[in-house]
Amino acid sequence: MLNRSLTLKVWLLAIVLAKALPVNSPAYGQIIQPIPQQPEFFQERMRQQQEQGIQQTQEQMKETWLRLNLQQQQLQLQQLQQQQEFARQRQELIRQQQFRLQQEQTRLQQQQFTQQQQLRIQQQQLRQDQQIRQQQQFRLQEQRRQQEFRQQKQNL
Repeated sequence: MLNRSLTLKVWLLAIVLAKALPVNSPAYGQIIQPIPQQPEFFQERMRQQQEQGIQQTQEQMKETWLRLNLQQQQLQLQQLQQQQEFARQRQELIRQQQFRLQQEQTRLQQQQFTQQQQLRIQQQQLRQDQQIRQQQQFRLQEQRRQQEFRQQKQNL
């Protein structure tokens, strides 16, 4: 009876410790395995539970690793997309700057062409004015010469 009470207390202690300690803890295996009074089916059951706990832990670690790996890939993809978007925006900015420069260059060329046209027109007007003055001077000279000639003719 005393032996049964002791065995029952050891069993209860083992169960409490098994629940309290994590499955992958080294202390877990040390506490469960050295109990010699356990029947074989209980030891087999404990071994199976231990293996299941290890397997569950490994699966959880694998799932965690896969989740972290997926998150890392998603972050890398986001970074790549952000870099591509930044490059696209930069290209768009460069394209807009080039367009503005072309517009400014075109405006300057038009302004220069207009100034050249105005200068040509002014030069042409100056030439015409000179020709008109020369013609007027020639007429005046011709009129004076004819007048002098008439006067000379009258004087004779």
